[in-house]
Amino acid sequence: MSKAQEETRICPHCGQALAENVHGMRRREARRVPLALLAIAVLLAGVVAWGVYAWDGELPSRARGSEPAGAGEQVGPEAEQAQDQVSAGPPAASDGLSLAEQVQPPGGYPLPASYGNLGPELVQAGAIDYDRFAQLYLQRGQPLTSLQVGILKEGSDSQVVIDPENAHFLLNLFWAVGLTNQNPILVEGPMMQRGREGVGSFASTGGWTLGSRQATELYSSVPLIQLTEGQQARVEEVANAIYRPCCGNHTAFPDCNHGMAMLGLLQLMATDGASVDEMFQAAKYVNGFWYPQQTLEVALYYQATEGASFADLDARQAFGAESFSAAGFGRLHQWLAQNNLLKQAPSQGGSCGV
Repeated sequence: MSKAQEETRICPHCGQALAENVHGMRRREARRVPLALLAIAVLLAGVVAWGVYAWDGELPSRARGSEPAGAGEQVGPEAEQAQDQVSAGPPAASDGLSLAEQVQPPGGYPLPASYGNLGPELVQAGAIDYDRFAQLYLQRGQPLTSLQVGILKEGSDSQVVIDPENAHFLLNLFWAVGLTNQNPILVEGPMMQRGREGVGSFASTGGWTLGSRQATELYSSVPLIQLTEGQQARVEEVANAIYRPCCGNHTAFPDCNHGMAMLGLLQLMATDGASVDEMFQAAKYVNGFWYPQQTLEVALYYQATEGASFADLDARQAFGAESFSAAGFGRLHQWLAQNNLLKQAPSQGGSCGV
């Protein structure tokens, strides 16, 4: 056989007699086709996967629902905290958090209100003596943070977010607000049952020692938060329905610091446009930080009896007279003890003093 005959082959793809060099080229081209198709398929799959990833908002270059920082823009700790405050929210039971973490969300709970100019106005009114206030937290080993100093001295547009670290600060801050702000609840409600001369006999008045003026002078003295008729109605609806296990009264009878602080907070939320439902929901989580043990027991009780998560609890029922007054909570606590369901909260709330 000649060399030309040796190089001649019948191509299996086209049936033609081809020289070996031509046939080899055809075979290589045939192999390239499926490889090219495979490469295209891999590329398309990558594009689709990247699109799904970006659509879900989890790209590392930006947070969900926010714009990326500009070129060279620096985001400081306080800016990061403000971003965290806006994005924070109540945890759902499906998040896998323990019941204690549902009661006190690890990232804090954002309230539908901002501080505004309340801090400087309280200092100016004599409701807060800044040096005395700051010294209290220095002695507690919890010196005021730069954010807290700014709230008191300069005011702040930051959203109010309650967490384990600032819960006591907020308790005292809003105690001063509730005590000082002019409001019909203070001048027409049960706090006046002994008349104006007897208003200083309550823990929420006689116990306030962080102002430069006497509590009886501060009582409902300055229009810090002026409410419309509708806003006042919302405050009164919620205040009459949220109780306290320490003294058994509702928020509209703020005879202790927790009640007076809750009253101040409700007024701030109302003037910032919060609805009744939003205020009830906020009060539920605030109680989780101000009354951690009692709130945990309430959560345990409704989980055991109704299978309800803390996020799904109706604050009207769970923090009303039935469950969160002194008598109502006593019955609930006894039921938990009898059924060996009591647990200890990981942190303690504030006392009924400063």
